[in-house]
Amino acid sequence: MCTRVCLLGILLLAGFGTARAEVEVWKLGGDGLRWIEADSSFVFIDFADGAIQPRYLTRESNILSQLSNWSPFKFPAELGYVDGEQPRIWRAANGFYWYTAGTLTTEWVDGDSLSYSPPISRGNESEWYTLDVGVPVPAESFGFFTPPRGFRADGTPLSEDIVKAFEVSISAEADPVLAKEQGDDDYHRLQTLIADIPQNFDKQVKLEFPKQYVRFMRFKRNVSIDDLSLQGGTWSAEVQLGTFGEFVLHGEGVPKRVYYTTKITDLGREWNFGRLFWSATPLRRAGDQVVEAPEAQAFVRVEVRSGRDEDPNLYREFTDTGGERVVSRERYEKELKKPDQTLDGLTQAGKPGLRASVGYDTQNWTYWSFPLTQSGVQAPLQRGRYLQVRLTLESQAFADYVRLDSLWLEMSPPLAEQVQGEVARLDEPNPAAGLTRVSLGEQVDFTFDLKAQFSSAGQQGFDAVRIRTGSRSRFVRLEMGDPLAEVAPSRVEAESGELVVYLPRRVVRSANSPLRVTFGAEVFLLANAFAAEVFDAQGGDFPQQVEAGDVTALVNTNSLQVLGMKEAGGEVIRNLRLDGAVFTPNGDGINDQLVLSYTLFRLPSPLPVRLYIYSLDGVRRAEVEAGLQGAGPQRLVWDGRDGQGLPVPPGFYLMAVVVDSERGELRRVQPVGIAY
Repeated sequence: MCTRVCLLGILLLAGFGTARAEVEVWKLGGDGLRWIEADSSFVFIDFADGAIQPRYLTRESNILSQLSNWSPFKFPAELGYVDGEQPRIWRAANGFYWYTAGTLTTEWVDGDSLSYSPPISRGNESEWYTLDVGVPVPAESFGFFTPPRGFRADGTPLSEDIVKAFEVSISAEADPVLAKEQGDDDYHRLQTLIADIPQNFDKQVKLEFPKQYVRFMRFKRNVSIDDLSLQGGTWSAEVQLGTFGEFVLHGEGVPKRVYYTTKITDLGREWNFGRLFWSATPLRRAGDQVVEAPEAQAFVRVEVRSGRDEDPNLYREFTDTGGERVVSRERYEKELKKPDQTLDGLTQAGKPGLRASVGYDTQNWTYWSFPLTQSGVQAPLQRGRYLQVRLTLESQAFADYVRLDSLWLEMSPPLAEQVQGEVARLDEPNPAAGLTRVSLGEQVDFTFDLKAQFSSAGQQGFDAVRIRTGSRSRFVRLEMGDPLAEVAPSRVEAESGELVVYLPRRVVRSANSPLRVTFGAEVFLLANAFAAEVFDAQGGDFPQQVEAGDVTALVNTNSLQVLGMKEAGGEVIRNLRLDGAVFTPNGDGINDQLVLSYTLFRLPSPLPVRLYIYSLDGVRRAEVEAGLQGAGPQRLVWDGRDGQGLPVPPGFYLMAVVVDSERGELRRVQPVGIAY
């Protein structure tokens, strides 16, 4: 893996589109910029002949020694750590995991058999180790051996210091317990047990198993006959820990998936983005020969994101009131201290000078897009100066893989400095708390206000608006000017899932008219965003995304979001009430918990009840298990923390009380605001 930063360049495509359009292409690979190791982070990627492809693993090489940057932590503390992009090997015992200086677990996978972690006896069946290579790799054997030289403190040669009893289990994907922040709790095996050895006499151990994908390996020391001793007439056991020189994993083929992520790239100026293309060749290996194989079970998945500043993250520190405030990354990394950890893994209460949460800068960055699997589609990006690409090369057969020769993205200058939009119900322009709510499946009339900002005469402006309604839509009217006045559009296209309105006059810097589109649509999502874009109907420039903002004093939503209130199960979950519309879980002892009260009706027996907390983009941020609840008054409590135990950022959220019944999930949804 590599973590150095570099700047990628831009290539010009001359003669593309109309004479007015200035379309350029950012290209990686092929005749464009080189696939360079220093430009990216990657896992099991080979660079050859101007392309990238999965590394083909052979039985002769130890897979573990082909990885670098191993972490001895179950949850690496490095900023920017992404699960699957860094190998890990950690030690656990008695319900928690730990790292101890002088007993580095990474010395067991560093490719040097003379480096080792000194054995420490920790009691009966108390210790186990977990290895994570990041991605599922084809494997056929796992093993270990003692160091070839050196002595224990008691004079025993390390080469003879054998691990006498153990078991090993493996899995291809993550076990739910592996994701728990609080540790491993009690030991448990992974999906497949490959060895349970009650008495070992070999200093070089090789455990063979049917070829399969393996990502996680778990090794546990067990009690052997030699560990038993008679003390005071009672038999007791203490595991006599042997010494590892190195762990080894062998197999042949390509990993099930490999990753390549570019560094954040400065494109020099802001751009609108067009289509994303790539050129890939499916291959198959037969013996020592590699041939093109159109039928190969191998695929490319591409994710992209864009931003208007250098960093997609927001770094926060605790204030003297227990709240959080945004600071620079430099202060976060170099000046602030990490919170101490208690034995149960819970972070201490926030204090000034300590690091708080790291959040995502949604104001300036798009989220990673959904994986694109087809070349030539519109890139789901907003205008931006910064770009990042994440590639996954997938293989569904050990010998099949895909070589990615090049990837390129079309770009054109923004049509305006910024275009903001604001959505509201026509009959409720100023809803409570600024949240627009509708019943799912109900036809509702909405207003969509737009306002453009221009910084230079060179920005071409636009003459059409596309609103992605996600359902059948009905055009009502178009208004333009200040004050707004109804005008006739040049043309209207109401297709499935979107509404396109062509304006009677162009919106440019010298004639910058606010405008409002009124339309009817149905909402079928709990958190629905009416995404929109403006474009030049005659030119070749790319559309520009509309961003949520405060467009008009006539509306108070400042948002493109609409909340669909699902009433299924309403006859079961009634009288849902919150202690307050806003609560402040900042640790000051005041309004730190949100209590939900409700009544369950028509339940013949107690059923499982849960509370889900969603952000307005539809992502589940937290979950609270209430256990079994029966008919009658009930309550749930949430402390304002997410699934990682960290306070969620301030803002509005959707809370869904869910009852699992024979008819499926019955739920009642309620918005709530969080402030610090």
